[in-house]
Amino acid sequence: MAGSTNLKSDAIMEQMKLHISTDAGKQLKEKIGLVYQINIAPKKIGFNEKSFVVDLKKGEVKEGPYEDGKPDAIFSFKDDDFIKIATGKMNPQIAFMRGAMKIKGSMSAAQKFTPDIFPKPSKM
Repeated sequence: MAGSTNLKSDAIMEQMKLHISTDAGKQLKEKIGLVYQINIAPKKIGFNEKSFVVDLKKGEVKEGPYEDGKPDAIFSFKDDDFIKIATGKMNPQIAFMRGAMKIKGSMSAAQKFTPDIFPKPSKM
């Protein structure tokens, strides 16, 4: 039943799609130029994960695993932890040390995936 889960992170990924299509997104593409796959699990990393691809080569965000070879880095999170990192409430290095974020692939590519990639939460 993968992919049928609604995650709180879905809203952030929708904002990411818009963010990547702006001038700020074009700058990220020029600066980073890497492809990331983000796996988000409702409760436990590795179970019922939903995948998203943040492609900073093409400048797009889409749901589903990366299919053009291998992404530069793959991140795995629980839904709640992803929200905390994306909104700047949790430091990515601390998340990694605590096991709240798992990384596969190039560590140097992973280090370029910083909170600046995420759109700033709109104040409502």
